Amino acid sequence: MRELRVGCHLSTANGYAAMAGDAVSIGATTFAFFTRNPRGGNARELDEKDLAAFLATLTEHGIGPLVAHAPYTYNLCSSKPETVEFARRAMREDLERMEHLPGHLYNFHPGSHVKQGADEGISLICEGLNEVLEPGQATTVLLETMAGKGTEVGRSFEELARIIDGVKHNELLGVCLDTCHVADAGYDIVHDLDGVLDEFDRVIGLTRLRALHLNDSKNPLGSHKDRHEKIGAGTLGLGTFRAVVANERLAGLPMVLETPQAGLDGWAAEIALLRSL
Repeated sequence: MRELRVGCHLSTANGYAAMAGDAVSIGATTFAFFTRNPRGGNARELDEKDLAAFLATLTEHGIGPLVAHAPYTYNLCSSKPETVEFARRAMREDLERMEHLPGHLYNFHPGSHVKQGADEGISLICEGLNEVLEPGQATTVLLETMAGKGTEVGRSFEELARIIDGVKHNELLGVCLDTCHVADAGYDIVHDLDGVLDEFDRVIGLTRLRALHLNDSKNPLGSHKDRHEKIGAGTLGLGTFRAVVANERLAGLPMVLETPQAGLDGWAAEIALLRSL
């Protein structure tokens, strides 16, 4: 049986080594974590002993690649220059810290253009990434597929492709496909997962697909609302996730749960459920 790279979001509150221990305890073979408080702020100093123990646990249990997540407050295409500058500075700091975790992934929401228009939003995102990305860095940066709520950029594969095309060192870029987001954006993964993957391949290229967020949705296809639900309890249904975990084109990609849970036991149960599919 093929081994799924599946996990969830875990907390760094008790340190990196403790986070790796949590991953082992719930049977995760990948996981996500926020590089700093998800609402922004400064990142904590790295503890070398803690980091060494963390990396040793990952190696011992074959966990990875990991999918670090930028805070939600980053907006590379804000209409406020100070917000753009903060996002660029903080992202640069995050990527410098990620060099201590070589070979992993860094996921972020492209941003919201705040009524400037998608064209201006895409231009600002490209400008920011061109400033932040460093040739030879060990981390691949992932653009997340978005639901299209409000003025979000990244609501279509075409918008993501335009960002990638506008970045000089785009060999450092990939995509994280969120199942709730793409369905809410109008891509029918319930009835035609392979057709959606074909479209992704045509517009962006499947080699760019480096990770998935597995979330059911509280809303119908094309709702542009972005409200996550537990696996099998939403409009996508269990059959969609059975198709996702069995799809050969998605084999080996890290799959991270972001469903509403009340603790590690809930994550462990969903990880086990996905493996059972």
